[in-house]
Amino acid sequence: MAIKLNKEESLFRNELIFTADAKAVNIDNTLVNLFMLLSWNGQRPKQRARKGESTSIQIENLDNVLKILEKEGTMIGYSENKEAVEPWIRSNLINMVYRGNIDKENISSLRPIHLESYRVRNAKHTRDYFTADQVYLMLGANPTVKEDLKSFLMEGWDPTTNKIDGANNLDVDSLGLLHIIKNVKPGFLESNSTLNQIEPLLKAQAELFCDDVRRLLVYKRLIPRNVLIEYFKTITSFHLSLYIQKMIYALPKMVEAGTTDIKDDWSIVLDATDNFESKMSRFAAEDTENVLNHIYDYVKATFQINAALRRLKLDKSNSANLPKALKILKSKPKDFEIYFETQWDNLYSSLDEEDKLLINDMVKYEDTYFDKYIELILKARGTYQYRFHVQLLDNLSQKNNERGFMAQGRSKKHPRRFVLGTRLLETLVQILVLETKDKNFITRSLSIEELTKQIKDRYGLVINGLSEEKYKDADLNTHLAFKENMEAFKLKLRQIGFYNDLSDAYILQRIRPRYELNA
Repeated sequence: MAIKLNKEESLFRNELIFTADAKAVNIDNTLVNLFMLLSWNGQRPKQRARKGESTSIQIENLDNVLKILEKEGTMIGYSENKEAVEPWIRSNLINMVYRGNIDKENISSLRPIHLESYRVRNAKHTRDYFTADQVYLMLGANPTVKEDLKSFLMEGWDPTTNKIDGANNLDVDSLGLLHIIKNVKPGFLESNSTLNQIEPLLKAQAELFCDDVRRLLVYKRLIPRNVLIEYFKTITSFHLSLYIQKMIYALPKMVEAGTTDIKDDWSIVLDATDNFESKMSRFAAEDTENVLNHIYDYVKATFQINAALRRLKLDKSNSANLPKALKILKSKPKDFEIYFETQWDNLYSSLDEEDKLLINDMVKYEDTYFDKYIELILKARGTYQYRFHVQLLDNLSQKNNERGFMAQGRSKKHPRRFVLGTRLLETLVQILVLETKDKNFITRSLSIEELTKQIKDRYGLVINGLSEEKYKDADLNTHLAFKENMEAFKLKLRQIGFYNDLSDAYILQRIRPRYELNA
């Protein structure tokens, strides 16, 4: 069935809701583009080639740069040890597409280990599908944190002189990266950005992300720089996944209520066992399925808001416009239907007779032309958006990765379920052992119960759900499942070195900080 939507009707992405397109996202590409946005205050500089040259960057270009550095005396021994230096560059300094495929492999960008990493990139291989814009907006919830993060990422580089400066605190990878880019121009600006006029719709979620980043930056003189950037990458992907999952849950409720002010009672159960056949896996898989089942409602709510904005002739670059769209969807004025009757007629008349019969059957229970019009758009674009939103959730949740919290087996017997990767857990524990005292952060030890409660209260992730209202009348199997989950959770904490329960004394069985901080 060919439904001829115009460009505005078929466009799903709405920066006022979630800036990203539903695509296969690489979190490294997100960070590279985020660093660009931070450097240019929300703008994306374009690449421009010199006359007669290509903007495409190859390994040979980096080889030439290193030869020039050697000739200048900045580095020595490159020519004599090229067979050792090149693997270091390929593994530590650059990200590649089709890595290992001699015919197709290419550089995507320098690894996002410094704010200036974006200067060397092949833009077509570094697409982030506007996920970086969402992270930038979330950081805007706390400008101080955004500036502190920018300062940390910029260490060793003087943006005024465009020279390496005070590189004593830098690791060898970051220093090597800076020497490669120091003579590379960042690009040129083509147009202004509207990002700075938009506020994240889930403001509390954005503020939570900022608080996590602020806590990580407390460790910047204690944790090696490359490890801290890995923590930042992990927490960024984690929060992007949380944000879109909460958006999938909340947006249909906002449309129904006619306001953005709704109760945040979102939560999911995690399976900490790493076993597809565990007692807990059923509960985690049910919550995952529930999230996926709500994608259709989220897609429909987004198309409804987009249609309302078109009706009001309001753009998607000002956060003040979204409440107006929600209000008109809740309390439709008398002339609301006239506009959408015209839109419906235009689309319906373009169908052939057989398709009209199918559409008539599909919309026969819809009372208004607006609802019929939205159903027609969903028929054309709904399946596509559902499929790619599932893929987006997989990527942002780092499916089957120790940095993530989603897993899926190869068999249909083992569907997607929420889990807890050890590297994600390590990052969360580093954040949660901090507390504020006299406006400073200090570290403290936590009991297992305190840690699981903080993870639930702060992020909505349930590890032991027996205290939850949902499981107040739980049967024996549910009790056994959560007991098994807690034992697996303790084992993970032992594996990453935060928990030791060799003593029988309960008071000694605590999560202890890896790095001690006092006021």
